[in-house]
Amino acid sequence: MTFSISAHCARTGHFGIAVSSSSPCVAARCAHARAGVGAVATQNITDPTLGPKGLDLMASGLSAPQALARLRAEGAHIDYRQFALVDAKGGTAGFSGARTLGTHRVAEGEGVVAAGNLLSSPQVPQAMVDAFTAAQGPLGDRLIAAMKAAVAAGGEEGPVHSAGMLLVDKVAWPVADLRVDWHEADPIGALGDLWELWKPQMEAYVTRALDPSTAPSYGVPGDE
Repeated sequence: MTFSISAHCARTGHFGIAVSSSSPCVAARCAHARAGVGAVATQNITDPTLGPKGLDLMASGLSAPQALARLRAEGAHIDYRQFALVDAKGGTAGFSGARTLGTHRVAEGEGVVAAGNLLSSPQVPQAMVDAFTAAQGPLGDRLIAAMKAAVAAGGEEGPVHSAGMLLVDKVAWPVADLRVDWHEADPIGALGDLWELWKPQMEAYVTRALDPSTAPSYGVPGDE
């Protein structure tokens, strides 16, 4: 029901995840990232607690493969889970449990890992990794390119209805947490449009949070 991509940008240090599914509100359950630590996608029959646990393990000094080994050893009903992790050094790890739904695959590249289940083709995750690797520009641009490549390669077996993208940088909160929680036709296209709207404003909102004096005056009543 889900395909996702988790990635690290070696140039900026950003981590990000993009994800889409036939079910609603997929990013709320599946996408987890922490600045300076890494990113974890947990999907298929999703246990959202495993995302923060994977990040805690990597924050303690474990690599993505080591953190995955711990998740597999300690997580409940692990045969139903699918993971894609990337760590602070760009190391990656992916896993599909024995009870992962339908056609499923994991593909890894330098600083990037994609995973999917109930896919129309086993080539979808590799197409995502290839598109991400070939794309230029900010991490968000590359993640959107990968998601569009997934659709072009066949995507899910059925229609997708939700999508999301999570980006973290040096601050304690996500610099982008974009969600299309339900869309009848094209949630990935809508997510791309939302990213284009947010991208030129993203850094300004971080700056204003750290230094409110930089925020513009909007001329509201009482603001003199």
